[in-house]
Amino acid sequence: MPLRFPTRLSVALALAVLGAGRSTAAESPSLRLLIVDHRFQPATLAIPANTKVKLVIENRDATPEEFESNDFDREKIILPNSSAVVFVGPLPPGQYRFFGEFNPATAQGVLRVE
Repeated sequence: MPLRFPTRLSVALALAVLGAGRSTAAESPSLRLLIVDHRFQPATLAIPANTKVKLVIENRDATPEEFESNDFDREKIILPNSSAVVFVGPLPPGQYRFFGEFNPATAQGVLRVE
């Protein structure tokens, strides 16, 4: 029986399978944050310390809102009835405030890092 060497396609497929397992393990935890009636729901989010976290922010209002935090230096405009992703961290333990720039009196929240 002749000796067979792997084809480029079989090597590429093997690498893709191996790489897929690694990317899944390295994905950031994901949390959902809603904007309803110019308020964040929930108003307090708990995330793990020293971990990069994906926040999926869904604006259910008919007006845009700007998610903003001076404490962890993020800002993102979320269009009406749409969503956007904001990555946060890794952060040390503590409490970090965020707010809605367009409705600062009502759109207030805290990121509790534990």
